[in-house]
Amino acid sequence: MDKYPSQKTAGSALYPPIDPFDQAMLEVGDGHRIYVEQCGARDGIPVVVLHGGPGGGCSPSMRRYFDPDVYRVILFDQRGCGRSQPHASVAHNTTWDLVNDIELIRSRLGIEKWVVFGGSWGATLSLIYAQTHPERATALVLRGVFLMTQSELDWFYGGGAGRFFPETWARFAGMIPAEEQGDLIGAYHKRLFSGNLPEETKFAQSWSAWENALASVQSDGQGGRPPGHYARAFARLENHYFTNKGFLPRDGHILDQMPRIAHIPGYIVQGRYDMICPPISAYALSEAWPKATLRMAPLSGHALSEPNISRALVEIMDALPHKQAV
Repeated sequence: MDKYPSQKTAGSALYPPIDPFDQAMLEVGDGHRIYVEQCGARDGIPVVVLHGGPGGGCSPSMRRYFDPDVYRVILFDQRGCGRSQPHASVAHNTTWDLVNDIELIRSRLGIEKWVVFGGSWGATLSLIYAQTHPERATALVLRGVFLMTQSELDWFYGGGAGRFFPETWARFAGMIPAEEQGDLIGAYHKRLFSGNLPEETKFAQSWSAWENALASVQSDGQGGRPPGHYARAFARLENHYFTNKGFLPRDGHILDQMPRIAHIPGYIVQGRYDMICPPISAYALSEAWPKATLRMAPLSGHALSEPNISRALVEIMDALPHKQAV
């Protein structure tokens, strides 16, 4: 008999929706309280899920990539977003604060080691966390790789991606006077942190709509109008982190540190037509990581919900217990 039988519904790559067995607000210091939840098997293989953004927050759909009879799934909203408080706050909110928060969660839950699962900014944070605490990660499962480099920021906020979506780019850049368009991250920063709530919300919705519009390979370039409350946290946190280059000591820091996790198995799923985080970063990461496997998902963009990406991630998570048992 298979030790890890599948509980997926027929015809679906994802597992059925499940409810958390534990939800809490965790005091992490510096005036921040973060939302943490657990679901699946209480005595299962621990896996921590790191959401994107920064500022995206976790969602119930993120629970569905894991067999609930096999995995103990830990999700949390990073500082300043989702259900964490204070909302949209960038005070004491850096990459290294988040790394410390992850370790605090692990310690409080009595977990010695866990699988680290993250996409986009969540992949960035997964890599930095594992490089900081290589003894705590049994495997990394990453999607839509973002290495927090200047070239990646230039691609998405300097007009590279805009060449494929010129009308969408025109709306995003057109919110800013022509004389400031040479530095859109800086120009949006002034408006996202102006202290004027209506102005901050307006520019946050524009910032968020630009990213939303390019997430799916099926996109028509329309990013919609994201809810103001969500958009303000998402845009302010992203902009804050990008303005500060991810709070990393130098450009290329993550690739430079790959020897620290060379022994950890890595599984990378990358959309072949990802407009937000182009595949070159995932390829470069795989080339620098002896124990990594790269899967390019065909006809896929950036979003976690892309069918080929979802399918690949579930297949990896279904196979992982067998590999770890070997």
